[in-house]
Amino acid sequence: MQEVIDSHCHLDFPKFNRDRDEVIERARNAGVVEMVNSGIDLKTNNSTLALARQYDFIHPTLGLSPLVVSHYGNEVADEILLQLEQHAEESIAIGEAGLDYHYYKDSKEREHQKEYFRKVIEIAECYDKPLVIHGREAEEDSFEMVRDLDKVIFHCYGGSMDTAAMITDAGYYISIPTIVCFSDHHRSIAENVPLDRILIETDSPYLSPRKGRNEPAFVRDTLPVIAEAQGREEDKVAKATLKNTRSVFGL
Repeated sequence: MQEVIDSHCHLDFPKFNRDRDEVIERARNAGVVEMVNSGIDLKTNNSTLALARQYDFIHPTLGLSPLVVSHYGNEVADEILLQLEQHAEESIAIGEAGLDYHYYKDSKEREHQKEYFRKVIEIAECYDKPLVIHGREAEEDSFEMVRDLDKVIFHCYGGSMDTAAMITDAGYYISIPTIVCFSDHHRSIAENVPLDRILIETDSPYLSPRKGRNEPAFVRDTLPVIAEAQGREEDKVAKATLKNTRSVFGL
């Protein structure tokens, strides 16, 4: 069985409250040797850190979702920025953070998101941490804002092929989510992104390739799809994504 890493999940979310330990055990039994758990706000950053202290194979990233910035405003966002700085050394990366144009069409609100994304970028740069980007329908603007950073991961990438090429040409990584199993667009991304720039993720409990809730064990479902898209063996995809994930996060 090939070893793999789920490079982005939310095991601390309430959907796992009733069986979190069993979910984690299933993932390990399925060959998911490590999991990267991503915070998005004050509460989940704390619970992500707590989970990582409990399991040495779960690694925390601390974030500020653009949805939080837009929905809760500056006071909450400023408190989260302070939290990111205070706990940056405990995390393997900063993020998820970025821009979300899907829900927010107003130009003023988009500028508001950019204002806070710039502050998150500064924290990632200051503490020399990789940056995990949430860039829904804002991939190109997100890329333009981070192109001076060394290590960047575009989480759950769903943007254009042209922007994907710019991202990988800059030496950054694109994370392919489990919806590649049923999305033609994501399959095209998997086909065209160089294998040495690909990570795989579930974004669980969301984006399940099966019925119901997603979970880290299901990250394996991406392997045959990516392998077929690239005309490679599954084992090569597993080994490459494992190596890429460990490299960018310093695991």
